[in-house]
Amino acid sequence: MGTATARANANIAFIKYWGNRDDRLRLPANPSISMNLGGLFAETTVRWEENLTADSFGLNGKEDTGAGLTRVVAHLDVLRRRLDIAQFARVESRNNFPTGAGIASSAAAFAALTVAGAAAAGAQLSERELTTIARLGSGSASRSVPTGFVEWYAADAHEESYAESFGTPNTWDIVDVIAVVSKAHKPVGSSAGHQSANTSDLQTARVAGAEERLRQCKQAILNHDFAAFADVVEHDSNLMHAVMMTSRPPLFYWLPPTLMIMDSVRQWRADGLRVCYTLDAGPNVHCICVREDAAVVSERLRASSEVLDVLIAPPGDGAQVLTVSIP
Repeated sequence: MGTATARANANIAFIKYWGNRDDRLRLPANPSISMNLGGLFAETTVRWEENLTADSFGLNGKEDTGAGLTRVVAHLDVLRRRLDIAQFARVESRNNFPTGAGIASSAAAFAALTVAGAAAAGAQLSERELTTIARLGSGSASRSVPTGFVEWYAADAHEESYAESFGTPNTWDIVDVIAVVSKAHKPVGSSAGHQSANTSDLQTARVAGAEERLRQCKQAILNHDFAAFADVVEHDSNLMHAVMMTSRPPLFYWLPPTLMIMDSVRQWRADGLRVCYTLDAGPNVHCICVREDAAVVSERLRASSEVLDVLIAPPGDGAQVLTVSIP
């Protein structure tokens, strides 16, 4: 067995994934679409070794023996079954952006882990299958495997819930300007949130309208129609967070600066800037804008005392193997 290193970008969903029709297989309640975030990545090395007696996992230079290791081992078990191998693995991963703060760190990490694990075993798996395997580790990881703008299909069968590109990074020159208002790891992770989604009275209505919102969003992206894009993206984000807030127990990911930035973004758009907001399961605000307006949006965010950092990400590539060595 060998060693491989892979890199996968985080992604930001424009039509959200929240809630599963099957928690074990992470089959989503509705389809979703996203954009990979160029420059915001997880880089993961998997080393399958004959002499290891257990899997091990290091994140950002620190050994993880808790919940992170448990999730990695479970995903390595998936790979072992699919690749018909028995070896344990040493996994080293690093993110170049905050972990567990609503910037899709688990999506990037499990996409990179899947691609690196398969490559290190010498397996030649299709992109489609890689997306289904990545989904088992983190649902949105399926969207970080293909390039650019990506659609992830909802289905009742494992093999049918996969992700594929509907646009390259050059399809539309928009930029995600992320206002980081907290770098803290969120107290309730997305996996737990997905499992409680159906306790909200609003989830059924959110899911019922998701396919039409996805159609509108996809058309707006392909037509470069920012006004239509902004309307549906903000609406979909608000719907997801309404479900979170009305779940039992409720999930409140927004912080006071989150609301301030959301309000500012809507005002900036009314004043002529082509910018809208969307949020994942965290307090940080993704301000999506056309490239021509990104510098102004970034400058205004940096001027706020509530904003700790501003990250800027154009559309990014799919997951890729950086190095592979098989004796």
